[in-house]
Amino acid sequence: MTSTGRLSDRTALVTGGSRGIGRAISLRLAAEGALVAVHYGHRTEAAEEAVAEIEAAGGRAFALRAELGVPGDAETLWSAFDKGLSEYGARPGLDILVNNAGITLPKRISDVSEEEYDRLFAVNVKAPFFVIKEGLTRLRDGGRIINISSGVTRIAMPNISAYSMTKGALDTLTLALAPELGPRGITVNAVAPGFTYTEINPTLKVPEVLNAYAATSVFNRIGRPSDIADVVAFVASDDARWVTGQLLDATGGAHIGMPA
Repeated sequence: MTSTGRLSDRTALVTGGSRGIGRAISLRLAAEGALVAVHYGHRTEAAEEAVAEIEAAGGRAFALRAELGVPGDAETLWSAFDKGLSEYGARPGLDILVNNAGITLPKRISDVSEEEYDRLFAVNVKAPFFVIKEGLTRLRDGGRIINISSGVTRIAMPNISAYSMTKGALDTLTLALAPELGPRGITVNAVAPGFTYTEINPTLKVPEVLNAYAATSVFNRIGRPSDIADVVAFVASDDARWVTGQLLDATGGAHIGMPA
């Protein structure tokens, strides 16, 4: 990792940036030279480990805590971000916002309670909406907003229908914001992972499940967090300056054809 690169003059904030795909994104953006604010909700140790890993490789990062899905979450997050920048000695403002934090709900519609539904939408939809809203005054012209969506907006998964709805809402928000922020040179895109090997999905430790999921990809393997992070790094860079309002499918070609 180096402090010089395509993003060496940028500051990035990655929500849920301490674990899984979020951690890989934090590491990748830092590898490109960005100062990365690693957001976390509860696991301080994981965030500290992510920051330490970035710094050990020569990158720049700091951690900030804010629970999402509760009243005032966006204000809490941005206050922590501003404080973190000040303590780090960095200039105010932001260049790259990655809305990665989210929770899942592996239940069919018949088993979803109203409380679970409200919690899911509070974290996965309401939080990124208001994080963006409150962050627009900090986001510099020419900046990037990247929402982490999911292949389930394209692939029917009845066992996670409520979760799929939240990602569909995020895709629509992405599309709606692109023309609004275009005059400022800000791009707004979504990246949709498919089956990805992270600790949030313990079922992937079962060989039969792992093989079944791998078989959905044209590459016959499960995605790695780094696969997603590399796509995010592209969207965050100047190379993607002419791409906005788009959903970039990063599912490894899952379910794009009939079985041979």
